[in-house]
Amino acid sequence: MIEYTLTTCPFCGVGCNFYLKVEHGRILGVSPSRNHPVNRGRLCVKGWNAFDFVTHPDRLRKPLIKENGKFKEASWPAAYELIVKNIKRIKTENGPDALGVISSARCTNEENYIIQKFGRACLGTNNIDHCARTCHAPSVAGLTRSFGSGAATNSIDELPDAKCILVIGSNPLEAHPIIGWRILTAKDRGAKIILADPRAIGLSNFSDIHLRLLPGTDICLLNGLMNIILEKELEDKDFIRERTEGFEELKETVKKYAPEYVEKITRVPRELLIKAAEIYAKSKPASIVYSLGITEHTVGTDNVSTLANLAMVTGNVGRLSSGVNPLRGQNNVQGSCDMGALPNVFSGYQNVEDDAVRRKFEDAWEVRLPGKKGLTNSEMFEMPGRIKLFYIVGEDVVHSEPNSKHVISCLEKAEFIVVHDLFMCKTAEYADVILPASSFAEKEGTFANADRRIQRVRKAIQPLPDTKPDGEIVMEVASLLGYHMKYKNASEVMDEIAHLSPIFGGVSYGRLEKEGFLQWPCPDKNHPGTKVLHQEEFVRGKGKFFAIDHKGPEELSDDEYPFILTTGRMLFHYNSGTQTRRTAILSREFPENFVQINSEDAERLNIKNRSKVSVSTRRGALEIKAEVSNNIISGVIWMPFHYADKLTNTLTNNAFDPISKIGEYKACAAKVEPAK
Repeated sequence: MIEYTLTTCPFCGVGCNFYLKVEHGRILGVSPSRNHPVNRGRLCVKGWNAFDFVTHPDRLRKPLIKENGKFKEASWPAAYELIVKNIKRIKTENGPDALGVISSARCTNEENYIIQKFGRACLGTNNIDHCARTCHAPSVAGLTRSFGSGAATNSIDELPDAKCILVIGSNPLEAHPIIGWRILTAKDRGAKIILADPRAIGLSNFSDIHLRLLPGTDICLLNGLMNIILEKELEDKDFIRERTEGFEELKETVKKYAPEYVEKITRVPRELLIKAAEIYAKSKPASIVYSLGITEHTVGTDNVSTLANLAMVTGNVGRLSSGVNPLRGQNNVQGSCDMGALPNVFSGYQNVEDDAVRRKFEDAWEVRLPGKKGLTNSEMFEMPGRIKLFYIVGEDVVHSEPNSKHVISCLEKAEFIVVHDLFMCKTAEYADVILPASSFAEKEGTFANADRRIQRVRKAIQPLPDTKPDGEIVMEVASLLGYHMKYKNASEVMDEIAHLSPIFGGVSYGRLEKEGFLQWPCPDKNHPGTKVLHQEEFVRGKGKFFAIDHKGPEELSDDEYPFILTTGRMLFHYNSGTQTRRTAILSREFPENFVQINSEDAERLNIKNRSKVSVSTRRGALEIKAEVSNNIISGVIWMPFHYADKLTNTLTNNAFDPISKIGEYKACAAKVEPAK
């Protein structure tokens, strides 16, 4: 008899729901939920195949301990004993801030809460972070300072009713296909689609305007749009007057961003810029959708605040089908932030340096807590030897952090490394102990998707023998260190989160089982959850304009490195590829890394389509195949980052946004040559 277990997709941040079909403990396939408001019976190709990896032969099945440079299978007690001994030793010799904890956007909300509690209450450090640092830390920082809340303002199911959608720095038909479908639904209903992207992508075929800007010129482009809107008096004067502050400074700053000036910097023709500005300003409601093409820059936070400026200038915030909406890359990157897997906040974005907040958590957790913010991922890897012990849960930092060689040097300088994962990965190779974790299909919990929607994750099969859920592992390690977390189940963890975190005060498993999902803020048990943020007023009171000037990437092209390298995602793969490259259908489509190069550039360099080339930057070189195409503009090359054997992040620049500490993945100087 086949059993159907309703759960949430483990891939991108859209949060589609589907049923896992199980017979005799074996997953046979998936069936999409027809009633779910996000995916409504649809799934992307990754969602349809979100089960192959769960029982793949490569799954880690035993704890591994490194001895004389080689891994050997060990018992759980032996692995725990070694971990606890080294944590105690390094903490005693160097203090708690020599320890670094990296949590995971693949883990549930409850597990992320347990992991950050482990770091703070058990280890005594706020050095806790996760992969939001490499994707949407600028969204949290930029939207918080502009609006008071660092999350999407609107819901995915509102997109079809927008009159205009500006998609910038995002490729939704590949990276977030169900959101791409909702955008196309809006198009079918008469919405205008404005796309800003250096490449011709799938959405280009459906866009009314495609602004093909150079990577790293987003602020210039957006200031140019606002310049035109203000010159033509298309701004929402009432909204600006009643609900915002700082407008006069913004108005003065954007004066110089006339269409001719913007065209010189961005390469976007002035006529297209004017047309786009008029369409966006005259369309109500209009929505902004963006992703890593906006955030992964040394000016990522400023990019996000500039998007907020554009929305406020036109009054497109606080109403249905409008707003500023980051598309989250991983299944629970929103929830990992919400749960406090960040160095500066507890769950619910409560500041660790606020004495009253900290006392509340100290009373609940019965322990003294550190009172200064900790290190971000990028700061933990800022210099070799800074962190003596890494405790890494489900993150392949060698693959995902910029300048992989530098990250490796930091891991090699560490005295001890613990890694939880489903599979052996690049980071695990440098571990002293590897602990085999359980997948989403083998545990209970919740994820939070890109529009703040908290949804259930349900166990469909038992964990593979000798593997354990991440939360259970962390609690067992904490107990051996003398700090006991007494939770009977994931529901009890959520109850504690709700008790301590005002924005989740009304969230419980009872309500989630009955209502399907809740969108935070949901402050009490009678609150329905919040579909649209900032309707009556902004969380910070008045929305704040930030007058921001264009600043180029940290590294510009030159005679030695004449191209700008930018990176991105593909339809058939997901992040570091540890799951999708172990899914036969997905791996078959794009089995190896490649570089996309403009046909004129390729002809000039005598590079043929599918021929091998060397792509190099100041940090390293890769030999891969070329894809010759007019989909990329001249002077720019593009690479995906899903392939462990040819790590794109060997090439990327570990220059960081000074506010959010995100790396500049989207623009660095590079050269391309035929392979020798």
